[in-house]
Amino acid sequence: MSHAQEPSIADDELATTATAGYKVGEKKTLDEYTKLDAEDESLARWKASLGIGASGAAADPSAPKLTLHSLSLESATAPGGRVSINLQQSKEQLAQLKSSPINVKEGVDYSVRITFSVGHEILSGLKYVQVAKRAGIKVDKLEEMIGSYGPRAEPYEKTFASNEAPSGMMARGTYSVRSRVVDDDGNVFADWDWAFKISKDW
Repeated sequence: MSHAQEPSIADDELATTATAGYKVGEKKTLDEYTKLDAEDESLARWKASLGIGASGAAADPSAPKLTLHSLSLESATAPGGRVSINLQQSKEQLAQLKSSPINVKEGVDYSVRITFSVGHEILSGLKYVQVAKRAGIKVDKLEEMIGSYGPRAEPYEKTFASNEAPSGMMARGTYSVRSRVVDDDGNVFADWDWAFKISKDW
């Protein structure tokens, strides 16, 4: 009999809003994108923004489609300017994030920032979504567009809009969070649980 705990935040609570006007397109390989409408200037600029060159981009077919390196809460008031979670840990270590909350000072402005790498194909319409709960009650849902990215050796960084941490005696305490990186086709590229604690200070 398994004693594994069920996720405190259900899959349906992480459902994303459909992008207006978006239609699921035909899947193409990196090589097919490289050769696509070579004479189209606007398409050439789009391909260049994704790192697709005229000769094609070298990519390791065995690499994961997306690798998350870290999630940070950035704030001018935080020690060193940010508090970070290393997401390149073992499954066992990642499982401990739920019971080891990161500390966040009440009332501060902060931004969520993720660092990630894209493997061997173009990923389009990526979104970051997170749901935060306290005592089993949903208190916040964040949904942010990441965008479209092609394979490259260097990691990408994406910083989202600024938010204000809750404040006051009633707001202090520990919040459970579940985060995902998904695309408009419904593919889930990353899914993890973590926690933060609202305190009087960092």
